[in-house]
Amino acid sequence: MAGARPEVRDEVAIVLDIVESIPPGRVMSYGQVAATFGSRSARGVGRIMAMYGSDVPWWRVVRAGGLPPQAHEEEALVHYEAEGTPLQTRANGGYRVAASAFV
Repeated sequence: MAGARPEVRDEVAIVLDIVESIPPGRVMSYGQVAATFGSRSARGVGRIMAMYGSDVPWWRVVRAGGLPPQAHEEEALVHYEAEGTPLQTRANGGYRVAASAFV
């Protein structure tokens, strides 16, 4: 059990480093972040972001279709507008990040 702990910390640090490297106005999907370090676990990235992501630009990690992090849409929108992130209005009045914003 003690051997698995450093691995988990390493994965957390890797994910947070990747997120910090996303330029303002650009985004990556959870799956893209995972693929960057050789994983296929978008959900794993989501868990890491939920637990440890508050100190990094979390709004720059979106769902594959460009939707902002669930339950953080309004807070994320403030960041997107401040950074000039390209957005598209959805038919239901919501928004998504435009494909051109993906790294």
